[in-house]
Amino acid sequence: MTERHRIDTTPQGAICDLVTPFQGDQLDECAFADLAEWQINSGISGLLVAGPAGEPWALTDDERTRLIRLAVAVAGNRVPVFAGTGTNCTETTVARTAEAKNMGATAAYVVTPYYSKPAQEGLFRHYQAIANRVDLPLIVGVSPQRTAIDISPRTLERLATLRSVVGIADETGDIARLAAIPAALRQRFALYSGHDLTAMPFTLMGGRGVISAAANLVPRLTVALHQALATGNQQSAQSLQERLNPLFQALEREPSPAAIKYGLSLLRGISDDVRLPLTPIVAETTAAIRMALAPVLCKPAPARRQFL
Repeated sequence: MTERHRIDTTPQGAICDLVTPFQGDQLDECAFADLAEWQINSGISGLLVAGPAGEPWALTDDERTRLIRLAVAVAGNRVPVFAGTGTNCTETTVARTAEAKNMGATAAYVVTPYYSKPAQEGLFRHYQAIANRVDLPLIVGVSPQRTAIDISPRTLERLATLRSVVGIADETGDIARLAAIPAALRQRFALYSGHDLTAMPFTLMGGRGVISAAANLVPRLTVALHQALATGNQQSAQSLQERLNPLFQALEREPSPAAIKYGLSLLRGISDDVRLPLTPIVAETTAAIRMALAPVLCKPAPARRQFL
């Protein structure tokens, strides 16, 4: 593993789980680059491409490649870029992870295999195969509500023997799971929350930060919340959490990222198009998001920068 990976593969604070903008059936690369640049300028600690909020199931191989390459170019070594490469097939995941490395990604975000539902032995061997064949740091995405598979405590211990596995991202929102991890493993892995609403208590209990979908909409507030936590300013952090809670709750009304894209259409003029099987959000959710974003909706959407 290179020195660059040891330095910046597990940043502290808020990492943005970037949405993938579309214009009708087409990938909107200009909007994606604009969004990534906005996140970096807002102080975000890293970018996740083709993660849970990026509609990875709906991307072609060519689109995934273009997104990773573009994110790496926009980031320009200012922040790490994580590439979502996980599938339910080990060989496909190895190939995607190798491609992400070749394009300059800092690490791979590898969700547990969905639908195939391997036993814990198969789950370990899946990550072992990736680690043995691709020299790239791995962050394991744990989302049993999406994948129907969880990582057992014993398998977590075994994953700790794989040097490439540097982090765990837990999307469950159950902070008791963090408390149940032995202290030695909490020291071994960078532990991230993948759930905005509970990311603050997760971080207070020893987490390294959040892989945030809401940061697409409110990067500066998300960054400020986690900076307050990092400096021990719990009063400020609590105030920011209370300010953000209505938005976090509104975004949970419907599957990500349709609600986030609607918010971006208001804030940044980015299309709220999603690909099937996702559909646009219902009127009650649009009202909740408008109300949560009301303090910033009075500002006009900024002009789109040209990156391409």
